[in-house]
Amino acid sequence: MSLINTLALWLTKGRRNGAVSGNHTFEDRAPSPSRESTPRSISATSSSFPRFRATAGDQLGSLAESAYARTRMKLLESFTPAQPVSDRRRFAGRLDTLTAIIRAIEEQRLHVVVYGERGLGKTSVMHVLTQAARDARYLVIYVSCGADSNFDEVFRTVAAHIPMLFHGAVGPTSPDVEKGKTLADTLPKSPISPRVASDILAKIVGTRVVVVLDEFDRSASDAFRQNVAELIKNLSDRLVRVQLVIAGVAGNLTELLEHIPSIQRNIFALQVPWMSAAEIHQLIHNGGTLAGLTFDKDAGDAIVFAAHGSPYLATLLCHHAGLSALDKTRTRVNKSDVLASIGIAVLEFQGRIPARVRTLIKTYVDQQKMPYLGMVAGASLLSNGAFRKVDLLESTVSSNIPGPLEDVLAELIKAELLVETTVKDARLYRFSEDGIAPYLWLLSRESALRDAISPQPSATPRLSFSQEKIQS
Repeated sequence: MSLINTLALWLTKGRRNGAVSGNHTFEDRAPSPSRESTPRSISATSSSFPRFRATAGDQLGSLAESAYARTRMKLLESFTPAQPVSDRRRFAGRLDTLTAIIRAIEEQRLHVVVYGERGLGKTSVMHVLTQAARDARYLVIYVSCGADSNFDEVFRTVAAHIPMLFHGAVGPTSPDVEKGKTLADTLPKSPISPRVASDILAKIVGTRVVVVLDEFDRSASDAFRQNVAELIKNLSDRLVRVQLVIAGVAGNLTELLEHIPSIQRNIFALQVPWMSAAEIHQLIHNGGTLAGLTFDKDAGDAIVFAAHGSPYLATLLCHHAGLSALDKTRTRVNKSDVLASIGIAVLEFQGRIPARVRTLIKTYVDQQKMPYLGMVAGASLLSNGAFRKVDLLESTVSSNIPGPLEDVLAELIKAELLVETTVKDARLYRFSEDGIAPYLWLLSRESALRDAISPQPSATPRLSFSQEKIQS
């Protein structure tokens, strides 16, 4: 074997370890070779040339190692950080949330608004709710809203999914039913108003309809929000057999839905909480069982420690930790694999923030301010983005914020990484970029876990954000 091919093979086998080695500094992090283009000197016919492990039909390729390749394929289906959960077997926690939504729909005939920060699993809840409603023979129509969504377009989409069979004025053997027509065929060509929409939906008989409007916050139209609120009011007043379930990113109900006091009694509003430690352990167990992997206790505790109540972060770390173990031909995931997974996750978040921000953060890290940056990031994550100084107090053992933390807070504001605002006489702080808080948090957790595995003397106090909120 030539020297070049030997080097390429060595790089391929060590791609994950090299990306997250504890000897790397903040500045010299780089994506692993497997995620970069192959050196031009390597021939396309070389066995070291990067290849897909499976076909587009999810079938293993002929060159894939059979023993661990099958486990790898299962892992990719068990932990999907970039996609919502749709399989009940992988759904962990949130059972109280799901139960509350079902009871609101079934027992109180209420419309439901589900809100919370990104990464809390709202869309996963919507998918599992959809399955449960369809099992009960509800007609469920799922709509993912976009920036340009408007009421006319969304309602026509909903009407197109309701068969004419459920129209009260149409018999089951009528030609319209046999031709497969829907309520959309009865709509006028003029724009649909909430009144017209409620008139048409009021004719539904023989079933109940649940309309899921996911990603509702993406719509920038105030008119759309106003019209949806009016529709909720009309449907409730007329006892129509249609209920709306709205989900989106928001800190409170009025941020998501147009504030109309008269519809508050028609709505069940639910803020999705952060996951408890027990729920994240269940998430790890469910996914690991389906993938054929075992996460040892230290690995599970490390994931809970780093996930900070976020199902997205927990799934992301399980995904990369599992791959790290399989790369070492193991099906048992340990703490070193979790440390490797945090390093890879840090690289992913690093690419989502501006270079100026990365440079400033590197300066703070070089000044050994990482524990304090982690505390600020933790407060931001648990406070749905906007936090108060009192939220930082929960991470200390005294009633006063440590001086260095106060200084770091001031520096972040001066550097415009934190934005300071006043809402109802309360002073709030929010990071200027969405990706900064999780990036800083993961950096701080990586540092803490590395020191736990290989303790290093340090003059900087080891401060960690309180886990009370996510373990209650």
